[in-house]
Amino acid sequence: MHEALDVLASYGYWIVFFWVFLDQAGLPVPAFPVLLAGGALAHDGKLSLFAVIGWAALAAMLIDTIWYEIGRNRGKFVLNFICRTSLEPESCVERTQSMFARRGTWTLVVSKFVPGMNVVAAPMAGMTGVSRLHFLALNVVGALAFAVALVVPGYLFSQQLEHLLTVISASGRVVIASLAVLFVGYILIKYVQRVQFVRYLRVARITPEELKDKLDGASDVVVLDLRLPSHFAQSPETLPTAIRMAPNEVARRHSEIPRDRDIVLYCSCPNEASATRAALLLKRYGIHRVRPLAGGYENWRERNFPLATEFGLPAS
Repeated sequence: MHEALDVLASYGYWIVFFWVFLDQAGLPVPAFPVLLAGGALAHDGKLSLFAVIGWAALAAMLIDTIWYEIGRNRGKFVLNFICRTSLEPESCVERTQSMFARRGTWTLVVSKFVPGMNVVAAPMAGMTGVSRLHFLALNVVGALAFAVALVVPGYLFSQQLEHLLTVISASGRVVIASLAVLFVGYILIKYVQRVQFVRYLRVARITPEELKDKLDGASDVVVLDLRLPSHFAQSPETLPTAIRMAPNEVARRHSEIPRDRDIVLYCSCPNEASATRAALLLKRYGIHRVRPLAGGYENWRERNFPLATEFGLPAS
């Protein structure tokens, strides 16, 4: 364990920079142990406190700027990528969208402290038109707050951390093995939950072709557009006759949905995560004839099927 501190002392600033960069990029490599250790080494005079904070803040600012520019230019691509690869698809997108609604662009500061949220907040700022100057100001504040909050405690409590490391070193293999087991167990649980979720989704969903036949045949099917506001702003057309309803409004507005008609839901993500969750929720309220649209909005649009504006007019 102390060998790791020796390595950090020798290559400390580079390790701090790249570790924070990877953490804020969304990889499962938490930065707080490295930043705490960097603060402790600064207390012992092996590193500079201000340099550790500066390198950590610089890494956080750099990766956020990259995410922001991706959001400005390829917003739907990055959010779809998150939906396809996340163990909890779209949940962090919804959580970030909700925080944006409550706290506005200050979400960019708070998100750096919430695992997974930072990967969404920065590109969402780019997607929603936050100016570069405004983003830069909040990015600097958030990055410095993040670095200070994690480095300074290591500096102030360096002796306690050194004692903790001594205890861990005495039983290092046991501690490391226990942490590894807990981490692998968490990943397996999330993976099993997702497999079960996707299995239900595959059985329940309706294809775009089946829905188009229903709409062309004057069926009394009700279509709900559950896309997040940020996604709708990027593509403000809906499926014909679709009713707009944000995912977090389903529980509150379920009484507006008929119980005696077929209900089709579609959302932002290509894996229909929000639509499937909403379908399961509506079943609890006695709405059983409900199915998610396979592939969601993008799958319908890729087939050049009809789209309408929010006012029910055909999209040009």
